[in-house]
Amino acid sequence: MHAIHLSPSDNIVVLARRGEAGDTIQWGDGAEGSLRLASTLGLGHKVACRRIASGDKILKYGVSIGSATRDIECGEHVHLHNMKSDYLPTYTLEHGRLFGGGAGAR
Repeated sequence: MHAIHLSPSDNIVVLARRGEAGDTIQWGDGAEGSLRLASTLGLGHKVACRRIASGDKILKYGVSIGSATRDIECGEHVHLHNMKSDYLPTYTLEHGRLFGGGAGAR
């Protein structure tokens, strides 16, 4: 097992170890699912385990943790560059600027 699929309804998996771009990552007993990593990522990062369309909810633990701000392909990293919180403003470290073009963005 290289990733954890926390709920059957989740569209992301969480890496259980570092993975290199091009690695095949499996979860469950390997029969549950697998994907090819699009980029090198560390332990604990979220990765799309199926295609997520722009505007779709990002599901972790079976609940929405945000929405995709662009299409995300299976195997891609899921983070602030391609998702936003539906509950709180998302800020970057770069000059405290609001990320995602929401109210108050500079």
